[in-house]
Order: sequence, then structure tokens, then C-alpha cells
Amino acid sequence: MACVAIWKLQSRLIFYPLPKLADSPAAYGASFEDVTIPAPSYALHGWWMPAAPEAPVMLYLHGNGGNIGAYASQAARLRNLGYSVLIIDYRGYGQSSGPFPCEERVYEDSELAWRWLTEIKKIPPRQICIYGHSLGGAVAIELATRHPDASALIVESSFTSALAMGKHLQVFRIFPLRALLTHHFNSVGKVANLRMPILFMHGTYDLTVPCRMSRDLHAAAGEPKQLVIFSGAMHMNCGESAPDLYRDSVTRFVDRVFATSPPSGAPNPAR
Repeated sequence: MACVAIWKLQSRLIFYPLPKLADSPAAYGASFEDVTIPAPSYALHGWWMPAAPEAPVMLYLHGNGGNIGAYASQAARLRNLGYSVLIIDYRGYGQSSGPFPCEERVYEDSELAWRWLTEIKKIPPRQICIYGHSLGGAVAIELATRHPDASALIVESSFTSALAMGKHLQVFRIFPLRALLTHHFNSVGKVANLRMPILFMHGTYDLTVPCRMSRDLHAAAGEPKQLVIFSGAMHMNCGESAPDLYRDSVTRFVDRVFATSPPSGAPNPAR
């Protein structure tokens, strides 16, 4: 019976959406615009935080819990570094409508956000850096495989696969997870095929996703790649635990990317 429950209800074991937005980027000194991204039978809600027209654009994909309100400070931190930021809620999260999420649906929702940037805002793919936190890291890696023309990929506090996470959690170790899982999020099997620059970041005190998983992702990824470890940081606070290290790691990474291949029509932003 437990195996049947895991097989049939695993979306409910993976995704924890909340409807109420408890925070906004304004609380962290970042102005923003509410945006609605329509789909045939639902619509995504997000925040658009534009910077200068030529600035790099961060497409921020959040983790499995809460909604964009829980990530307001992280999105604002990127905007305050001088980047434009689009952060969206997957369907069923926050003010986004639609059915309960699953692996394929969150992939589809990230694709909608990409199209909004490239087709509605007319932003060149080479100006976009895909950024994913936790489960959003797995979504970001999948999106990067679909859009190798993106400038770069940043993966923070993410995991190697759903199977590895299931084995990491003591309560699920007794079950035949390989046979039961229909959600795979097999990031470690995808990163080797990516050729864009990738920055991995993780905290050593992460009690949700072990830091070794970012080390494993980094080891599996092709070049160019970089791994930054935040000593003492937990799952949600790499930027807060070491703001200077976070700022320097992100800005130097992005500067190198744009110094090598600036977006068409944009000046070289390298400092």
C-alpha cells in the first residue's frame, strides 16, 4: 500500500505550493512589475525587475516549496547586482493558475517564461542566464538542454536526481524507488551534454540537499564550469551567509561569460 501511495501521489511528496505571497522584492529595495504569462488553459504569475536594456537577464526558477514570495530576497539580490530578473511561479503556485504541478509541467512553465523573455520582451538568448535554486536547479538544467543558445547557467543548492534524493531521505530507503518513481529530474545525466558556462553553488550546512550533490553535478558537467562552496550556509541562505562571496562569485562568472560572448547589439559589460 505504501508503494502504491508513493507511485500515485509522488507529486504531492515533491511539490509544496502555497497560494499567499508573504513577501515582495520591494522589501529589499528592488522595484518590480507584476506580469502574467498566458497559456491556453492557465496563466503564470511572475515578477519582472528590469535593469538597463543591455544588462544580463536572470531567468530565476525557484524550488519546490512556497511560491515566489519565499524567494523575493534572492531575486532582489540579483536585481541589486545590476541584472534584470524574471522570477515566475509554476502553475499551482502563488497567483499562477492551473492544475497541480508535476515534472513535465514545471518544464513547460519554464519554457513559457523563456518565450516571454525572447518573444515578448525581445531579449536575445545570449543575454539570458538561466538560474535555478534547489528543484528549480533541475528545471534550469532541463531548460538549458532545450536552449543551448542561452548565455550561461547558475545552479544553486540543487540535487543530482530525484532517485538520489529519495535514497538520501531515510524514510524512503526501504522502498524500490527506481521502479516507483515517475518524476526523475535526472540532472546528473543531463549536465555532461551542456556546453554553456555553468556555476554551481552550495552551502556546507544544507540539511535539505547535501552539498555533495553539487560536487557530483560539477564533476559530471562539461567545461567551462565552476563550483563555489559556502562554508556554513544552509539551503536557502548562500547569499545571506556570505554576501561578498556570493556577489563576487556571481558577478565575476557573469562578467567572464559576457566578456567572451556579449549579446548581439549590447556593449561589453565586463568590469
